[in-house]
Amino acid sequence: MGETVGAIGEGEILRRILARLPRSAAPVGPGDDAAVIAAPDGRVVATTDTLVHGPDFRLAWSSPFELGWKAAAVNLADVAAMGARPTALLVALALPDATPAAFVDGLADGLAAACAELAPGCAVEGGDLTVSDTLTIAVTALGSLDGRDPVRRSGARPGDEVRLIGDLGVAARGLAVLFDRFTGPTGEPLPVTAAALEALPPHEAHAVARQLAPCPPITAGVTAAMAGATAMMDVSDGLALDATRLAQASGVTVELDSTTLGADATAALTGGEDHALLVTARPGAMSLGRRIGVVGERGAAPLTVDGVEYGRRGGWDPYRDWDAGRG
Repeated sequence: MGETVGAIGEGEILRRILARLPRSAAPVGPGDDAAVIAAPDGRVVATTDTLVHGPDFRLAWSSPFELGWKAAAVNLADVAAMGARPTALLVALALPDATPAAFVDGLADGLAAACAELAPGCAVEGGDLTVSDTLTIAVTALGSLDGRDPVRRSGARPGDEVRLIGDLGVAARGLAVLFDRFTGPTGEPLPVTAAALEALPPHEAHAVARQLAPCPPITAGVTAAMAGATAMMDVSDGLALDATRLAQASGVTVELDSTTLGADATAALTGGEDHALLVTARPGAMSLGRRIGVVGERGAAPLTVDGVEYGRRGGWDPYRDWDAGRG
């Protein structure tokens, strides 16, 4: 098993993490009591997300690299959904003392790689370490609007197009594969090995990869904002639930066309964790993504699909949907 975080201590853990991260470009980066992050127009977009072993990930399924990548990606997506450019991450880790020290190496590599690929110029600028029986990764992401107004959920107007940038339903299919193919007879998660992934049909392997390490269209958030997006949000909990949230915030009805959602419209409507961007804009204002519906005057329901009220429960609610017995 090798050395553990409990054996090497906080100082060595920090040294190992910082050694794997790119050199900070912030006015004051990691190493002081707090970082100093540039705020070009005097405003800072801020968001936070927590990944907890059990409801949010399984160590048998996710590698440390994938966890680092996912922890970065889900936060970067929320910054992008405001039309902002991600500038910094703050990462807090609660690690059981038996955690292999090599775990933090992989986690740091995943954080660094996600920033470099999804949001160039963004970096980990600080955080915290503590011990806990439950492995927890909490990330705060900061972003800059660069002089623009934020794009909020509440700006959709009747007559707007509804557009989607990114994938829908892929991560949910990957999760279904994990529960179907990588779960033991008593519900315990089984290791996802390279050999096991290679044995899967290509579409299933791709879906698992997107569940474990999502690739949201981060840079498209700024592009959409500059093109005139009237409302935008990260589709983290399923299109039906998140489109309903946007509609309620804007006081409109979102009218979706199921023929634009792919072969499995149900998966597209209810599956979460792809972190696509749901955008509304005036007709013809942008060509990003694909048109999946229109915004109407507020009717009896906030969401319709093919002209019919969508009343099916969908999306992820951790207090409702997590079954502790499954993991």
